[in-house]
Amino acid sequence: MLTIEQTAFYVENGYLLVEDVVTPEQLKRMQDITHDFIERSRNVIESNDVYDLDEGHGFETPKLTRIKLPHKQHPFFWDILKNSGITEVLRQLIGPNAVLQTSKLNAKAPGGGAAVEWHQDWAFYPHTNDDMLAFGVFLEDVTEDNGPLQVIPGSHKGPILSHNSADGVFCGAVDPDDPDFQIGKAVKITGKAGSMSIHHARTLHGSAPNVSDRARLMLFYECCAADAWPLMGGSAYIQRLSQQQQWDDLQDRMIIGNPVLQPRMREVPVRLPYPPASDVSSIFKVQKSGGAKSAFG
Repeated sequence: MLTIEQTAFYVENGYLLVEDVVTPEQLKRMQDITHDFIERSRNVIESNDVYDLDEGHGFETPKLTRIKLPHKQHPFFWDILKNSGITEVLRQLIGPNAVLQTSKLNAKAPGGGAAVEWHQDWAFYPHTNDDMLAFGVFLEDVTEDNGPLQVIPGSHKGPILSHNSADGVFCGAVDPDDPDFQIGKAVKITGKAGSMSIHHARTLHGSAPNVSDRARLMLFYECCAADAWPLMGGSAYIQRLSQQQQWDDLQDRMIIGNPVLQPRMREVPVRLPYPPASDVSSIFKVQKSGGAKSAFG
């Protein structure tokens, strides 16, 4: 899927746009499934295990921030990760053994869909090495006015900035006034439906509200090399499982190859996401309840 030049660009800049990563048929299937989920959300009155509701959500105007863990909500979202151009991109950038960290479908609604403040994914889940990335599959055209993903090129080679508020709480966002946060270098990643953005786990990124009259539906997969093991023991969900259940869960999340039982250690900068915000159910809730300062006004 990737040329030598594309791979070199990703290594140098920490992000990449890949066009036509899925077939038109695969794209149409994902769009239909997503629109069906949005339609069914009309009768949902509060966030639950499937939906994160945005402000103003209602039966007449369904507005979502996110569909949670789409690969568990519909099998096609898992199949597309394992059997498409996405799979081959993962193989080229991560290697023969790769595992899914998590997935989400951000459904940034028209007319003000919620912003995601600037952050580094690595701040949420440090591992033994940083061979980790996120794919953002465009289910609709992404333009400059419907809240595109923005990145700061090369930031994956720099420090892990503080993601704690002035009160010391982990808020999942950097302080816009941090001198190491160089907003002037930000690049917007736009493209046609069927394209895919890629960003390294340490790349600074965020997205402004959707001010257009069109949705910005993006399917995100966060993946890592199978020999990258979480320094914090995994998510709260994982830690509640027995050892056998944790092993079964790991095997279920393998995308390509096999589990690797010898963690690969690299000297990478690490901060731990503590003390936690009062609501850690999603990044939107972490940033809001943790008191994150907005860079988007």
